[in-house]
Amino acid sequence: MNESLSTLQAVVLGLIQGFTEFLPISSSGHLALIPLVSTWPDQGLAYDCVLHLGTLTAVIYYFRSDLAKMSTGCVETIQKRSWSANRDGQMAWMICLATIPVGIAGLSLKEYIENDMRSVATVGVSSIVFGLLLWAADKVGKRKRREKKWGLKDAMLVGFAQAFALIPGTSRSGITMTAALFLGYTREASARFSFLLSIPVIILAGGLKIKDWIEGPAQVASVSELMVGYTVSAVSAYVCIHYFLKFLERVGMGPFVIYRVVLGAVLLWLVW
Repeated sequence: MNESLSTLQAVVLGLIQGFTEFLPISSSGHLALIPLVSTWPDQGLAYDCVLHLGTLTAVIYYFRSDLAKMSTGCVETIQKRSWSANRDGQMAWMICLATIPVGIAGLSLKEYIENDMRSVATVGVSSIVFGLLLWAADKVGKRKRREKKWGLKDAMLVGFAQAFALIPGTSRSGITMTAALFLGYTREASARFSFLLSIPVIILAGGLKIKDWIEGPAQVASVSELMVGYTVSAVSAYVCIHYFLKFLERVGMGPFVIYRVVLGAVLLWLVW
């Protein structure tokens, strides 16, 4: 980590990670833009790991009751050797299986994505294209199917769609909610499944960053700034999840689509 990291940078990066991880506007795209469009240095892998830990803490704490039921249900399905033994257990297995596509894609394309796709132009194009796709899904989708309707086929389709989130500017939450909306799920059911699906993905992404951090050159990190980033990321992510789910049905995807299109247009204007 760069030694010049300031408290202001720690707070700003924590807020960006916390809010954009779960809003359909792309956290990776926003974090990639910071060193590209500002004079701030790259925050380093240590800080990226801490930011991911903050959002992971938030989503696990928010869904702690659901996760406890899913863990117990998963054990029951194993003990009884029956997929249908417990509905919460089914959901746990579906989330695990739906994570496989992005895991394979991430390991296979990691170097290419990090070295060749982290550009302002890529973020701009992805922001617009996948933003418009989200708008189409919100308009075309029937939005009648609720959380209890989730099955393995639908979960895997969302999981395959999630692999596109490796493209900077796509938004993991945005593309998974887009797929769920196209499948006819309500906005709330789409968002809840997307957030639960984020848990193994954040763990995998964080694990890869920790691996790179350990194998890379020594980085100096201020403990105080790391703690600031972690706290801001965790608190802002929790607030984001709570209010996004609370107002999603009323607000819809329109404001996020508009933001994505405007952001993409500005970025492409800066490039060209």
